[in-house]
Amino acid sequence: MSFDTPNGTRGAFQPRSSGPVGRLMTRVMVNRTRRKRGDLMGGLLVLTTIGARSGVERSTPVRGFARPDGSWLIVASANGGARNPAWYHNLAAHPDDVRIEAAGRVLRVTARQLHGAARDEAWAAITTEADRFAAYQTKTDREMPVIQLTPLVS
Repeated sequence: MSFDTPNGTRGAFQPRSSGPVGRLMTRVMVNRTRRKRGDLMGGLLVLTTIGARSGVERSTPVRGFARPDGSWLIVASANGGARNPAWYHNLAAHPDDVRIEAAGRVLRVTARQLHGAARDEAWAAITTEADRFAAYQTKTDREMPVIQLTPLVS
């Protein structure tokens, strides 16, 4: 499992999620996503990771794409920003200590970044379903990481 996508040198504006306003907005979106059971904005998940440096649990809403095999795909798009989102670094540090909330269910998952043909296939499926991700890619010079979240067997 290699999470090895570097930040880019150009990209769209990324609002800060730190500070009191950023934390409040994230909390509002997480609570709203939970309340709507992911039906908000076309398939949001609540992704819960462990902070790479802090060790503190972090939850954030992300767009998820269900796969036929029961796994999910997410994209570290950051709306086309030059930097990978913080949750990407959290997944890299703790890929086996991740939860998602999808359709009212909480699932423990393991995270794996896709590379090569597997990434290309997943990217094609994602951009077919949500073309805004292709638009995000045009805003930045970094390749957007595609992460597969596979449920852990209990």
